[in-house]
Amino acid sequence: MSIDVETARRVAKLARIQVDESDLPALADELSNILGFMEELNEVDVTGVEPMTSVTPMRLKRRTDVVTDGNIQDLVLKNAPDAREGFFAVPKVVE
Repeated sequence: MSIDVETARRVAKLARIQVDESDLPALADELSNILGFMEELNEVDVTGVEPMTSVTPMRLKRRTDVVTDGNIQDLVLKNAPDAREGFFAVPKVVE
């Protein structure tokens, strides 16, 4: 796919970047190269390849899933600026 100068001008406007008129042909070439590379990537067969979040295999730390009774209402409300009857008190926002 080829990007022309007018499309490069529109992309620059949408991206809200100022590009000199003399630099538009170079920008159009760069955008065309990027799209060409993306087309090459689409040709790669990735069937059976698992998606990954990182190039290094790592596992996130997980906390143990322990059932507790909670019952820490006093600790939760301890730093609240305004707590009433066991709940957070907030100003009324609907009139």
